[in-house]
Amino acid sequence: MKKVNVLILGSGGREHAISWKIKQSPLLNKLFVAPGNSGTLEIAENIKINILNYTEIKKTILDQKIDLLIIGPEEPLVNGLHDKLITDIDMRDLIIIGPQKMGAKLEGSKSFAKDFMTKNKIPTAQFKTFNIKERNEIKTFLLNSNSPYVIKMDGLAAGKGVFICETFDEAMEVVDKIKTEKVFGTAGEKIIIEEFLVGIELSVFILTDGKNYKLLPIAKDYKRVGDGDTGLNTGGMGAVSPLPFVNKTCLKKIKDKIISPTLKGLKNENIQYTGFIFFGLILVGSEPYVIEYNVRLGDPETQVILPRLESDLLELFVNINNRDLFAELPIIIKNKIATTITAASGGYPEKYKKNLVVHGINTIQDSIIFHAGLKLENKEYRTNGGRVLTMTSLADNFQSAIAKSYNNIKNIHFENIYFRNDIGKDIFK
Repeated sequence: MKKVNVLILGSGGREHAISWKIKQSPLLNKLFVAPGNSGTLEIAENIKINILNYTEIKKTILDQKIDLLIIGPEEPLVNGLHDKLITDIDMRDLIIIGPQKMGAKLEGSKSFAKDFMTKNKIPTAQFKTFNIKERNEIKTFLLNSNSPYVIKMDGLAAGKGVFICETFDEAMEVVDKIKTEKVFGTAGEKIIIEEFLVGIELSVFILTDGKNYKLLPIAKDYKRVGDGDTGLNTGGMGAVSPLPFVNKTCLKKIKDKIISPTLKGLKNENIQYTGFIFFGLILVGSEPYVIEYNVRLGDPETQVILPRLESDLLELFVNINNRDLFAELPIIIKNKIATTITAASGGYPEKYKKNLVVHGINTIQDSIIFHAGLKLENKEYRTNGGRVLTMTSLADNFQSAIAKSYNNIKNIHFENIYFRNDIGKDIFK
């Protein structure tokens, strides 16, 4: 098999982790990341382009003779980048990891995803969709519903478009804020109000060619900013993998009730799908329900699932358009525990400072640092986002993996550094 040139779009911890994994493949020739960060800079060539600009992407693919494109974040997928590429005669031999626009609607529109689940009998919370202008209808629905109330933006909101409101007044305050302040732009023009499910959340990932799929390691992420799952929702403050409560019976239910009906539903609706599907699940008792779909790998879960993956990820990607070969390739997972902790800039997910000098990056030896909002300027690491980096550790048990990550994150210093102190601790209680 010939060696391939790979381009990854994105600049976060997820893209650094994908780059880190692909770099290990004997099938790799050259690796490019656009725009990348200080972590990808060490293992690939960063190319500074706008990943929402088709002309710039096409030029990069042609100039660098790219064989395989991995679309990291959701926005280019939802905007239809895959569709533009496959209708471009210059791109006919390009392998693309990431769904076309219709498949990306599973993440791009929560109302589309909920209707899809209803149609295909995939278990999910009961819900109703509203136009944000329908204040009276929303008010009546809330008055006739039980608290707490879950309010979600229909469109993309960078992981911050979900509100769990304890009281009716709090829920109406959120609705009015979305309507008047337009903080979510077009993403908040429609909202979904759904029942609050009580249980344990988990993240399930597959790589699929639209028919066959490979189940990747299962993880759990921690979305709230504060210890004990308090405070605002964030893009994710840490993750662990595997999960001891996901036994064979539980896994069979997830495959039979969620994964298989999802792929069958896509086929029935003639939605072509090549890439990752991320099932955000909640176990209510022993029954799995879908909270949300994402159409790409999660962040920070990627930082714990890829270090546990023994298989050659690039080999899976290269063969994804050859269904017979893809179906035969095995998934081998290391019998190790992985934990990751996010170091964020104080104030995140609201106001926070950028361009702060970061010390201690090069002192870490027995964990893996995945760079996120981090850049390298004049040989100095500086913060460049709210979530700055993740500290990932592998060990034989949860206690050791968690302890290793916390011991190492304490060696990272920048002004007002913040991280949760309880990542993974609920798992081994």
